[in-house]
Amino acid sequence: MKYKIVSDSSCDLNEGLKKQMDVGLVPLKIDIDGETFVDDENLNVDELLENMKNSKNHVKTSSPSPGDFLKEYEEGENVFVVTISSQLSGTYNSAILAKNIIADSAEKFIHVFDSKSASIGETLISMKIFELIQEKYDNLDIVNKIEQYINEMKTFFILDNLDNLIKGGRLTKIAGHIASFLSIKPIMGSDEEGNIRLVDKVRGTKKAFRRLVDIIGEEGKDIEDKVLGISHCNNEERANKLKDEISKRYNFKDIIVVEMAGLSSVYANDGGIVIAF
Repeated sequence: MKYKIVSDSSCDLNEGLKKQMDVGLVPLKIDIDGETFVDDENLNVDELLENMKNSKNHVKTSSPSPGDFLKEYEEGENVFVVTISSQLSGTYNSAILAKNIIADSAEKFIHVFDSKSASIGETLISMKIFELIQEKYDNLDIVNKIEQYINEMKTFFILDNLDNLIKGGRLTKIAGHIASFLSIKPIMGSDEEGNIRLVDKVRGTKKAFRRLVDIIGEEGKDIEDKVLGISHCNNEERANKLKDEISKRYNFKDIIVVEMAGLSSVYANDGGIVIAF
């Protein structure tokens, strides 16, 4: 039986993972001042970041259509789909609609997972699905194990630039300017439903990252059995330093570092870091 893992373009992968897992990535679209960027392999992320920096308007994103997902579903007999949190995007609904359409016309197994996360969170879920397929678990066992994995997964992030949160109305201009002026760095994460929550706020970048490392120990369980992922937006040096600090403190099964593609870069902005485990 042919298996296929499908995700949206918020799932950030390095070249090694792309070759190993062959995940079908369904792109979202990004609109900046009327110019549309398709978040696929042809996207120039540096150009995207520059356009975001120069724009005074809110960056808009649009979900893939059900038809976009259908194209990927056709490539497998057993299809596992991972989407960005349904609380952040309508992408999950599009994936479900595509499943319902194809269910009437073909005998396939399709299951859509709401990651309740984004970026590296989707990456880790895709990796876990791939692992279970290789271990020859049946489809229902994979579904149950992945749902449990999602419910136990933790996602945190630190943003170096708050501009997009301000433009998008998630942070008032006054609060944003005060935070910037006082060098307040909010540490944020996802809640149990996949919404964004404030975890802590610390003055100064270095202190914020030290606090993030502490939070891993406070909220993590059974770390030795888990992979921790770090995704970064144009901030490889900081991501690798964070990896080193985490390695010194905790005995994760593995730690991977990937660079963000377009959609994750819109949320995190230049310098942003997301971790999940």
